[in-house]
This record gives sequence, structure tokens and C-alpha cells, in this order.
Amino acid sequence: MTKALPTVRPGDHAIAVLPAGPAARNGTDIVPEVELRALDQLWFQVSGTVCNLRCQHCFISCSPENHSFWFMSRDQVAASLAESVRLGVKEYYFTGGEPFMNRDMLGILEDTLQIGPATVLTNATLLPQRVVDRLAELSRASRYTLELRVSIDGVTADMNDAIRGPGSFERAVAAVGRLAAAGFLPIITTMQSWPDHETDPMLQDFHQVLADVGYDRPRLKVLPPLRIGSEASRDRPYDEAEAVTVDMMAEYPSDLLLCSSARLVTSTGVWACPILLDYSSGRLADTLDEAVAVPARLAEQACYTCWVNGAICSNMPGFAMEQT
Repeated sequence: MTKALPTVRPGDHAIAVLPAGPAARNGTDIVPEVELRALDQLWFQVSGTVCNLRCQHCFISCSPENHSFWFMSRDQVAASLAESVRLGVKEYYFTGGEPFMNRDMLGILEDTLQIGPATVLTNATLLPQRVVDRLAELSRASRYTLELRVSIDGVTADMNDAIRGPGSFERAVAAVGRLAAAGFLPIITTMQSWPDHETDPMLQDFHQVLADVGYDRPRLKVLPPLRIGSEASRDRPYDEAEAVTVDMMAEYPSDLLLCSSARLVTSTGVWACPILLDYSSGRLADTLDEAVAVPARLAEQACYTCWVNGAICSNMPGFAMEQT
């Protein structure tokens, strides 16, 4: 039995407002909120903020030394999975940090694939053949899909490694080849770090790089930069005007935002979405049961990127570019 969630009527964008306090900006004293219309997606910060890379654009500045959020155990995830069945969750996402730094990751996927489809967001630098083989076994044994989202931020080692670190391009591309050979169709995600007029040739180059390792019809997802964390220093932070106001949400279809249909479970509580992990305004409750009743506050400037582009974190984006 699924638990009833707040109902959204046709034409009702489920927006409320609260006194903003420290989040007040743009001369207003209120910030928009988005209620959860249904808990379709459940995300897990399964490796906390711990990563084997130090990417220069990481919006939560993950690294080997960032222990702000720690790994989730298999038992912790299993408890939330059990809770999620009652809440009607349709699909599951695992992110970090690097999820495959979590020694329980394969067991966590085994548990998850018994109840629904799963997607892992990975830098693919920790996917040797034995791990790819086990992933393929898990996928074949389940009635649900297992997706791998692989981050590659350039079409050459020089371009990618300037952002993601030395050697990461070669390791990630090789892993994509192993995944493709095992029957996976990984979604290659890349942050747009080039001018718009270079997008078409850049996508053509991506197709060639991936074809060279046996992935002939790649799925590509181009993401906009999130100007927080390390990216704020690498390029620029948000301008003062780049923030979501109540007026901006007046005619906006809030179901395009991830926070209208998802929650993020961490080792220390539940957040509105993965992007707001570093913000106290993003923390909703201690438990998932409590968090489904709490609306998400669009108090941070990172929310502006989702307002412009839609649910950029999902496999099926709102407006973000996806090509095959």
C-alpha cells in the first residue's frame, strides 16, 4: 500500500511562501516553495562527499578529504528502500562523491534491483572488468533496468583532465568501452564548458571518441554549470539577479523541478535534492517519512539553474540537452 501524498490539481503549481529570514534576497521577504506532488524518485548520497577525484567544477566540492557527508551502509540504504515501497517510489538514483568508493555498492544495487530500476552516477574510474561483469550479472538477474551515468567533461584528455584530474579521461573512456561490451548503454554526461556555437562539433567529437571504444550510438546528456562549490571558483559564482522569486514561479510548471517529485537520503537526514546538499535550507527532515510532507524551498541561487533548465539531475531532463 502506498502512502497518500499532497495532491496537485490541474493548473495548481503547488507553490507556497514562507518568511525568508536569512534566505531573503532580491529585495523580497519571501521565497517560493514547491510541494512534493509524488515521490517518484529516491536519491541516495551513497558515498557522501567522498570522491577519488578532485573535479574543478564539482558543485559540492567532493574529494578524498571532504568528509562532510560519510558513506551510507547497505543496512541504512535497505531501511530507506523498505520505506520507499510504501511511499510509491518508481526509480532510484545513487550519487556521491564516487558511488563505487562505497564497498557496499554492489550489494546495495542487488537490493535495489529487487524493487525498482536503478541509476548510478559515476566517474567510471573505478570500474575494472570484474566490477563491470558483476554489474552485468545484477542487470540480467533483475526485471528492472540498471543505468550507468558516466561523467566525461571533454573530448580529449587535455580538455577533460583539466577539470577532472590527470588520467581520468583515459580511465573513464576505457570503462565506457567495457560497459558497452557488456551490453550497457551508459548515459555520458558532460558539463557545457564551451561556447554555444561549438556544441554541434563537440557532440560530433564525443560520438567519435566513444565509437572508438565500441560505443557506436552513445546517449549524451549536456548539463549546464552549477555555479556553486568548486565551480564558483573555477568560472564564476551566480550573479545577484540569478535567483528564483515568487513572481518567477507564478506561471511556471513546478513539476519540471526535481524537488517536486524526489528526495535525497543521506547518512544524516533527508534533503530536497542533490544540488542543495551543502545548504541547510535544503535539509528537510531526519527521516524520509517526515520529509515527504515538507515542501522544498527555492532559497538558493542554484535553484535558478533548475528553473532555467528543468530537472537537470534526472535521466529524463526538463530542458537540458540530450542526444543520441
